[in-house]
Amino acid sequence: MASGLSKTKWHDTSLPTFNLPIADTSIDVDLSYQGKKSIPEILSTKKSNISLTWQGKTTTNRLYYGNNLSILANLLEDEKIRGKVQLIYIDPPYATKGVFQTRSQKDAYSDLLEGSHYIEFLRERLIILRELLAPNGSIYVHLDENMAFYIKVIMDEVFGKNNFRNWITRKKCNPKNYTRKTYGDISDYILFYTKSDEYVWNRAYDKWTDEKALKEYSYVEEGTGRRYKKVPIHAPGTRNGETGKMWRGMMPPTGKHWQYTPETLDAMDARGEIFWSSNGNPRRKVYLDESEGIPAQDIWLDYKDAHNQNIEITGYPTEKNPNLLKRIIEASSNADDLVLDCFSGSGTTLEVASQLNRKWIGIDNSHEAIKTTLNRFANGTEPMGDYVGKKTKTKSMPLFRITDFELYSETERNKELDELVKQWREWIADS
Repeated sequence: MASGLSKTKWHDTSLPTFNLPIADTSIDVDLSYQGKKSIPEILSTKKSNISLTWQGKTTTNRLYYGNNLSILANLLEDEKIRGKVQLIYIDPPYATKGVFQTRSQKDAYSDLLEGSHYIEFLRERLIILRELLAPNGSIYVHLDENMAFYIKVIMDEVFGKNNFRNWITRKKCNPKNYTRKTYGDISDYILFYTKSDEYVWNRAYDKWTDEKALKEYSYVEEGTGRRYKKVPIHAPGTRNGETGKMWRGMMPPTGKHWQYTPETLDAMDARGEIFWSSNGNPRRKVYLDESEGIPAQDIWLDYKDAHNQNIEITGYPTEKNPNLLKRIIEASSNADDLVLDCFSGSGTTLEVASQLNRKWIGIDNSHEAIKTTLNRFANGTEPMGDYVGKKTKTKSMPLFRITDFELYSETERNKELDELVKQWREWIADS
């Protein structure tokens, strides 16, 4: 809400001021490191020789197996994709210097890059992703404390610091009982940028709990029984128009103005929407039943990793909570929009996008990731439960099938997919 007060000048001229230089906002900060390529060099990245491994019933959804950099470069030449992607979510490696296995101890992916090699690895992809993004598109990059601060500077370079929207902090797990001398590490971060000031935005809300609703909306209206809260009808800043004039024999408080014109306030009062205190102070009634919920903030506490709560999983390492992707996809895209995840892993982004009637593109270079995604398409996920020694598992119903998309791969990698494709052809024939 505009205050109408200057944020660059002293208001009390009797106090001393200091002639400090005004910052040059045209100067941007960037990272300098060995091996940093030019943008033209990155945009001319060698393209993949891509082959269609599986022909689906539709052509709107695509799954690629191979090096995402060369595949993204290939997509730059696709008029249906370049500048048409509405939303990008990526959960890349975190520079942990580790190798990750699935729950069944099969190798899933390695995360061995670090330092400047990691930064340039991700920067190359971000530059191409920006070209694929629609003018009103958004990108979310999920990282932890290892590299989030460096990549924030890189994303300021690539997308423009004015297009930075949020640094989202997510609670990733339950509290830890550390023995080392440090605070518990229970959070990671999501960097949210847009391509321009005009972007798709569907505000997210958290549902009211009974406890929060009763505390926030603590009054009950006589006659209707509607629960409400009382808020001021004035706002900071002086105005010379109607909202700065007298209403009901009173002026707005010094340095403030009415939120509504006197005519509108009269109409609200006639409807019983103004509360008058015993000393004649008017306040506006805001009703609980007209609230969509609590507007989502930049700290997310309810989206812990799949392996840290009792929800259904695939068993792929670092698998993200589907509800986390649901919030992001609903907020930054609309039905039939195109969503891209070039580190698609177990396929969570793809599944949720399909649930929400979005088109999608997924890319991963892990054979185990593609296998997990195909299994997810065919058989769904299974409850987390007690994995050790559990003899039977009830799997969720699949939400869509392999016939709902096309499966591509780099030609030199096709042999690894031959057996998978054979398995899924047999599955479709039997289903």
